[in-house]
Amino acid sequence: MKPQNFVLLLLLVTMISAIAKPALCQQEKASSVLVERVGDTAFLQLHAPSFQALSPREQALAYWLTQASIAIDPVIYDQLSAYGLQQKRLLEEIMAHPKGIDPAALAKIAEFTKLFWANRGNHNDTTSQKFLPAFTFEELEKAALRAQQNGAYRTAYADLPPLKKPADVTHELESLRPSLFDPAFEPMMIAKSPVGGKDTIQASSNTFYPGLSLNDLQGFQDQYPLNSRVVKAADGKLTELVYRAGTPDGKVPPGLYARFLKKANDCFEKARRYADPAQAEAIAHLIRYYQTGDYADWVAFGTTWVQNDATVDFDNGFIEVYRDARGAKGSSQSFVTITDKPVTTLMKKLGANAAYFEQKAPWDDKYKLTSFKLPVVKAVETLIETGDFNVTTIGDNLPNENEIHEKYGSKNFLFTGSKRALDDATGKTAAAEFAVGPAEVERDAKYGSEAQDLMTALHEVIGHGSGKLSERVKGGAQPLLKEYFSTLEEGRADLMALWNVWDPKLKELGLISNQEEVAKAMYDNAAAVALLQLRRIPRGDTVEEDHQRDRQLIAQYIADKVPGSIEQFTRDGKTYVRVADYQKMRQGVGMLLAELMRIKAEGDYDAIKALVDKYGVHFDPALRDQILARYKKLNLPTYFAGINAHLTASLGKNGEVEKVEIHYWDNPVAQYLNYGAMYDKGLTQAMK
Repeated sequence: MKPQNFVLLLLLVTMISAIAKPALCQQEKASSVLVERVGDTAFLQLHAPSFQALSPREQALAYWLTQASIAIDPVIYDQLSAYGLQQKRLLEEIMAHPKGIDPAALAKIAEFTKLFWANRGNHNDTTSQKFLPAFTFEELEKAALRAQQNGAYRTAYADLPPLKKPADVTHELESLRPSLFDPAFEPMMIAKSPVGGKDTIQASSNTFYPGLSLNDLQGFQDQYPLNSRVVKAADGKLTELVYRAGTPDGKVPPGLYARFLKKANDCFEKARRYADPAQAEAIAHLIRYYQTGDYADWVAFGTTWVQNDATVDFDNGFIEVYRDARGAKGSSQSFVTITDKPVTTLMKKLGANAAYFEQKAPWDDKYKLTSFKLPVVKAVETLIETGDFNVTTIGDNLPNENEIHEKYGSKNFLFTGSKRALDDATGKTAAAEFAVGPAEVERDAKYGSEAQDLMTALHEVIGHGSGKLSERVKGGAQPLLKEYFSTLEEGRADLMALWNVWDPKLKELGLISNQEEVAKAMYDNAAAVALLQLRRIPRGDTVEEDHQRDRQLIAQYIADKVPGSIEQFTRDGKTYVRVADYQKMRQGVGMLLAELMRIKAEGDYDAIKALVDKYGVHFDPALRDQILARYKKLNLPTYFAGINAHLTASLGKNGEVEKVEIHYWDNPVAQYLNYGAMYDKGLTQAMK
């Protein structure tokens, strides 16, 4: 994010509730942030005004990279549930062929479908909990059969065959009935606190290990750590079904998701023509990786990619492991960005001083890096986010592979476009409700945004790239820390921000205004967030998402280990959290940060399990219910989904890009049907 110095960069956008007519509006008319709201979920428009400053060559590159992003978008639906792609096809065909469908039923189906798109399936993206439709099975069946009469399901949907007869549609619906309507069937996308005698693998709907248990996976060594599905073969042995397109010469056969990866590669081949030589080399490595699935090709891509700082940048692959309870398999995601140059210039100062902050870290000297490859730091506007990448991600540090960032550094993205949209959509109403008094409200109004921006910058630029592993875990701590790795790493990065916000170097670099007040605002938020985030967990009594676990771990650990630092109290029937002593809280920050670094460096699974299980998982559901009731009165959205920019290209006779234009969708239905049409000719015809 960006300190208050960057306020001149913010767009002044009026938040309105938009109705989806017409489907697209030109850039100069794209004035709304809130495109649509469905219950607690808001669809936010991402703007990219920097696009107009790109050269024609860069605009052409951006077009083909966004097409590659759309190409891999369906993969995540299948990764999160074995029924995801069938559900997606079923719903999209109804939305594209609505004529004659009962309006009341169609309205309920449309609402569910929008939430389905926003979460890449029918499990909430944040809580992992399954959500159910308001329509009945009978209403869905009537709508699907009517849509078929209107032309739906008559063409293939990627690898799914056509449903040409009414009986085919009825059979498909019956096969999907439990996955859509039964709350006990696949109740959790990822269950890190499983119930009912199942382990975390068995209780999760995702498809990384179908039919297997943690016991089955004991001692299993992945040859394809990020990009495979582990299954039991006929002989009882475990084998990996690799995600890959296959090589043109046939020496490497196609694997899972071949159709989607081949389509992405076709787009990447066209993008290479417009990329600079270094970026073109990175794209070539990614194409090869999607063909072979080999980890060495992924490392080759990451090594080249991390050293390239193109204005139009991207990432595309099986990257983050949050969705895997085992903490190994990567979910498919992509984004394409444009460098926000004025903000980037200021943020590079932070990256240039990474060695300074490393030496000031409160952990043992043997875990401190002594040589640095300066990170690539860039504030960016987003053109597109697909797969398992969401508008709520406002900072990202990549690549994740230890062997790359230790030798070649990292690339740090600060998503200014997402931050602007979220700020405009939420405002300061919640801060006033949950602050302990006028001083905190005033501090948040003056310095809250700056504190949040600086938190993200320090988290990504200084936090993730810091620290050195011991020799025994030189290959990376993730395999040893397993399902707790992501919580640890996010917590470690958050703590690095909280530790360094008091450092005078930030003032010297011009990256902070009133250091005392900004630091206090950051600490106020870190103390209260464990309370406030309960509004996003409407059922149960456990925290499942890794970022939420890390935030609760920090607040609860410090409150317990350093008496007089963080206090929770009740006033007039309402619960509040306050920082009683900022320096005592910083003491706790240093204690936990040093311990998390030790755990990571030594791969101490038992220690991180004990910490997270004690402080990061459980909460009082009665307290959650109170927070939910208070937040509901504010009438603010709880969850967010992004609406991307839409690039269209005019192509010449030889396929060269002659002109690229940017538009903004006015509704989520048009965007997602457009994406689905890449693999469904029937959707293409319906949209004409």
